[in-house]
Amino acid sequence: MPNRMLTRFVRGVIVAASLVGAGAAHAVTAPMLVVDADSGKVIFAQGATDPWYPASVTKLMTAYVALDLVRQGKVSLDTLLTISPAAAAEPPSKMGFKPGTQITLDNALKIIMVKSANDVAWAIGENLGGSVDNFAEMMNETARRIGMRESRWANPNGLPDPRQWTSARDMAVLGRALMRDFPDSRGLFSISAIQFGRSVMANHNGLLGRYAGADGMKTGFICSGGFNVVASATRNGRRIITVVMGQPSARERDLKAADLFDYGFGQSTGWTSQSLDALPPSGIAAPPDMRPYICDKRKPMPVDEGQSAITASAAAAGASADNANAQLMGAAAPPSSALAFATLNSAALRARSLPPRAPLQPVLVWIGRDPAESQIMLNEQEEAEKAQRLAARAAKQEAAKAKREAALAAKAAARAEAKAKADAKPDTKAEARAEAKPPRAEPKQAERKPPARGGAVPKAATAYTSVETKPAIPQAKAQAKGGAKPHAAKPAAKPQADKPAQTAQKSAAKPAPKAKAKE
Repeated sequence: MPNRMLTRFVRGVIVAASLVGAGAAHAVTAPMLVVDADSGKVIFAQGATDPWYPASVTKLMTAYVALDLVRQGKVSLDTLLTISPAAAAEPPSKMGFKPGTQITLDNALKIIMVKSANDVAWAIGENLGGSVDNFAEMMNETARRIGMRESRWANPNGLPDPRQWTSARDMAVLGRALMRDFPDSRGLFSISAIQFGRSVMANHNGLLGRYAGADGMKTGFICSGGFNVVASATRNGRRIITVVMGQPSARERDLKAADLFDYGFGQSTGWTSQSLDALPPSGIAAPPDMRPYICDKRKPMPVDEGQSAITASAAAAGASADNANAQLMGAAAPPSSALAFATLNSAALRARSLPPRAPLQPVLVWIGRDPAESQIMLNEQEEAEKAQRLAARAAKQEAAKAKREAALAAKAAARAEAKAKADAKPDTKAEARAEAKPPRAEPKQAERKPPARGGAVPKAATAYTSVETKPAIPQAKAQAKGGAKPHAAKPAAKPQADKPAQTAQKSAAKPAPKAKAKE
């Protein structure tokens, strides 16, 4: 078997063990818990006390500490919180407030419950605790006081921190404490959407508006912990809290919670039912890291957004709810194994769908003390951002113009340089022809032949060239002997006055004719 196939096979075995191996050693079991909110009786539990990375369900703990400070009179819901540079630098999900922005505690709590804004949760911790570390100590102290046993807190927003974990049991304890201790704030956990300025942001809790009776509370996601939810629902006056952790997607998390609600509302609890306090402690020392199973590098990063698709009633799959529950719970198998198996990659779960989400009912939130002040600040920010965009556009245009001008200047310089080189460069073709043609030897001055009589006068000759004074007798002798006439340059034409003397000279040079012999 190739290495890649072997790796996939081993990974598949590990995932399968995490689904069905609730009793297997070292297997990762996704924590799940269903509890009656009023009595605290456990309806169903699987890995309920195992340590787990909470992600943004941490914000339920942040909200409890803040509301508790309000109850003690130390702060009020109108207390203004200031966004610090550290808060503004927190990664998404976030509101993106600039440092120095102020917001009331009431609006901050609404924002972290709906938008799950990490920057706002950080600001709550800094402003109410003096520092994030101090606020984390307040979270830990409060957790111990209300009966949370497995939780450790290090920050108020739930971003990854190896020191921070909780359990499904502790989150159910926290959910019950929020309902019990702050009944006037129950609506805080069921807001379907918030509106800030012209933006409307839906709650990340995909059960709200889709599952009948769902009325809170909070979702969360990080790669190490998977998709988590602490959810509440009410039916016929009975409220149930369901906790689901470690799911591979928001869709399957919400689907699983809906199925557990269906199961929980179909069960009854009595005095023999196990309580949250009676759940045995876990034998696991630290939370498992779910990153290899949740955040596959070959796939897009999953997101925890409320608009993700969710599944719904079993009737949509062509089966009755009772049959679906029977298949879900598994008649012959322990409930924990069957529920874990149904968590991932179940064709029956993938085939079902819940009704579309009910229309959102946004709740207005603002910065500053009131909506009027917020609107003024938003207008100022909008004008500043508009001016900044215009300035950036102008700078971009100027940069582009400068770049074009520089390019034109560079082209002109290149052309000028090429022209200068062309002008300075000798005619290589003429040089080649000159090199190929042997040079003509110039005759020596002494050997130059005089031009023929009547011919062109050499450039060296002038009108004052002397007359040839050599006698003609040797020349005549040479002609008589038949020799070649020397190619000496002929003397220039003499003046007319010298002609008789020259004729006489020639006559004297001729020999006298011999007398004929008489017969």
